Amino acid sequence: MTLLAYSPRTANETLCLEYIMNQQNLSRADLATLTGLTKATVSGIVKKLIEDQLVIETGIGESSNVGGRKPINLQFNGQAGLSIAIDVGYNYVNGLLSYLDGEEIAMIQEKPIPLNEDTIQTYFQEIFNTFSKVAPETVYGVVGVVIAVHGPVFHGDILFTPHYNLDQIPFRQIAESLTDYPVYFENEANLSALGEYSFTSTSSSLICVNMHSGIGAGIVQNGHLQVGSHGVAGEIGHQIVVLDGTPCRCGNHGCLEMYAANKVCFEHFATIKAMEYVNAIILREYYRNQDADALAVVAENVRYLSIGINNLIAHYDPEVIVLNSSLYREIPEMIALLQDSLHSHFAKKVILRNSHLQEKATLLGGLVLNLQHFLAIEQVRFTETNS
Repeated sequence: MTLLAYSPRTANETLCLEYIMNQQNLSRADLATLTGLTKATVSGIVKKLIEDQLVIETGIGESSNVGGRKPINLQFNGQAGLSIAIDVGYNYVNGLLSYLDGEEIAMIQEKPIPLNEDTIQTYFQEIFNTFSKVAPETVYGVVGVVIAVHGPVFHGDILFTPHYNLDQIPFRQIAESLTDYPVYFENEANLSALGEYSFTSTSSSLICVNMHSGIGAGIVQNGHLQVGSHGVAGEIGHQIVVLDGTPCRCGNHGCLEMYAANKVCFEHFATIKAMEYVNAIILREYYRNQDADALAVVAENVRYLSIGINNLIAHYDPEVIVLNSSLYREIPEMIALLQDSLHSHFAKKVILRNSHLQEKATLLGGLVLNLQHFLAIEQVRFTETNS
């Protein structure tokens, strides 16, 4: 339920709010120092942010060396509103209802499911109905709905979805017909990168490589997504690694995701073993038992992916590369194998690790995007961890 209308703020108000969100236990004096604004201006801005219930006073801080009155610490009110994020994969739909600080209220996971125009509408309606029943009353209610798409998105428009047909159905119209909240579309790897950047890292540059049916990379620099001139930056699954190789739906032959995507890896192992179905857990068990076929499939995946990671490092020079893959989560030894396959001098200082957020990375990235739209802020950091 929405109790207050939200009005846009001045640039100075936005600046102060961003500092309060991204740094713990700031006082009004701290804000004046960080922003260069006068103490009187900061006091007025903080007063308005408190009245808007976006900021709360949390306690007394430490006084300065010269004594005087102890400062009052400020904190972003993460429970002033709600966010809905939905991740639409090639055979699943996940939904997250959360407060604005990421605290989970409800989560829905549907898998495996068929995805088409009719089922999308059914699952979206189920998500919205379920969330409306459990949504707590907050000041601003649901501030937005972010929908993650497994394919490039540019200025909110879906360009291409190689592993399902969302680009061929009225996807936006379906979503917007089911809710009155603002609806935003974004590439799922981009959202995963936003989630990891905002919730698990203090680094200034981070790339998140998502591996599912395809392979995509979200690139974040100082809180900003790098999407390129046409929305396809980070589509590393479509770099060619085998000349005249397997045809890809993008139009090329020999694309990385035709050799290293999770789905390809599982299907390859299933064919070798004459099995109907393989997932990361099944492959993990064979790998743990030192099955020769499993070892070979894993080694092949690492070999191809190392090409893509090496190219990423050479092109973007990130501080951190995060892998978001059920395969690499279930067989974490693959991270070390991948690291050992990166022989370039350029890779030596890059941190390579598994996702800390796992399947929620994309959904929490959706929350971050909702915050950026709702609060008109550029950067969101909810972490004080390293890397």
